[in-house]
Amino acid sequence: MAKPVAIEVYNPNGKYRVVSTKPMPGTRWINLLVDQGCRVEICHLKKTILSVEDIIDLIGDKCDGVIGQLTEDWGETLFSALSKAGGKAFSNMAVGYNNVDVEAANKYGIAVGNTPGVLTETTAELAASLSLAAARRIVEADAFMRGGLYEGWLPHLFVGNLLKGQTVGVIGAGRIGSAYARMMVEGFKMNLIYFDLYQSTRLEKFVTAYGQFLKANGEQPVTWKRASSMEEVLREADLISLHPVLDKTTYHLVNKERLAIMKKEAILVNCSRGPVIDEAALVDHLRENPMFRVGLDVFEEEPFMKPGLADMKNAIVVPHIASASKWTREGMATLAALNVLGRVKGYPIWNDPNRVDPFLNENASPPNASPSIVNSKALGLPVSKL
Repeated sequence: MAKPVAIEVYNPNGKYRVVSTKPMPGTRWINLLVDQGCRVEICHLKKTILSVEDIIDLIGDKCDGVIGQLTEDWGETLFSALSKAGGKAFSNMAVGYNNVDVEAANKYGIAVGNTPGVLTETTAELAASLSLAAARRIVEADAFMRGGLYEGWLPHLFVGNLLKGQTVGVIGAGRIGSAYARMMVEGFKMNLIYFDLYQSTRLEKFVTAYGQFLKANGEQPVTWKRASSMEEVLREADLISLHPVLDKTTYHLVNKERLAIMKKEAILVNCSRGPVIDEAALVDHLRENPMFRVGLDVFEEEPFMKPGLADMKNAIVVPHIASASKWTREGMATLAALNVLGRVKGYPIWNDPNRVDPFLNENASPPNASPSIVNSKALGLPVSKL
């Protein structure tokens, strides 16, 4: 069997062979697999993104399951190879699975796992961080200081936007969007306008209650409004954060026409998926509107940025780090490993993939279940009654 170099092996005599295409944070995920009789192989090949051929070499002739990354192309070729090797499961170490052809996985009877329920607060925190950094021009000011350009205080030096009393707009008020909204409303006393196909009753109740608290203490209460269209949010909000899913309906959701209806000094934040923004149109808009600012964690054609974006001083760009807190990344590794382990051992599927705390408690054994299998219904897999 051909193998890439630099493979780290744990429990070489284990009954089940589980491969991880990348080293992952923490050791709990390794220990959980080893304790259940798995031979764990971790690829240390010095390539940021493994090719399909690299992964086929890793799978080899016998492989029970693979833990992979969202940068990998999991389609017909890889699922066919995994099936021939006797594999039952693949899990992304990510909540998203746009890199996975689920129909191909169904064809070969392979379960596809993901890791929701552990990224919510961490992703919302980064969106809030980008919001504040853009509003107060922190990255520009940091570069200015490091460049030795500061000669003393000036009245107009890096004047930015005050968030208090302004309106934050959220497009997509699911778990992450709602968590972000709560942070901005409570942390900066911003008013909220949101657009979602479904009413976010819990979020509305939170803002109402906080507004009543402020009023009782002699402060201006915050308000909320559910917009009837995305355009309404874009027109009215001073700060907009994008939290939609990525599908055919949300591709280039923010385009040239929609950028044009936003306020000239608005701030746009995206920690969801890169292609929801027409990045080329965004570069043009940033160039033509120097007081418009953006904070991006994701990009249309990762790992690349559209020409000109890196030159825009009114853009803050970070390399897809929304989930990059120690607790979250270790939790993602644990959930991905348990997705694969569950299928290898024949465990049922956890009944609520967004409530995964029992799997993350390091002081107790995790439930005998796969935390989140996206194609469980298509494969007819049983659901846990735990």
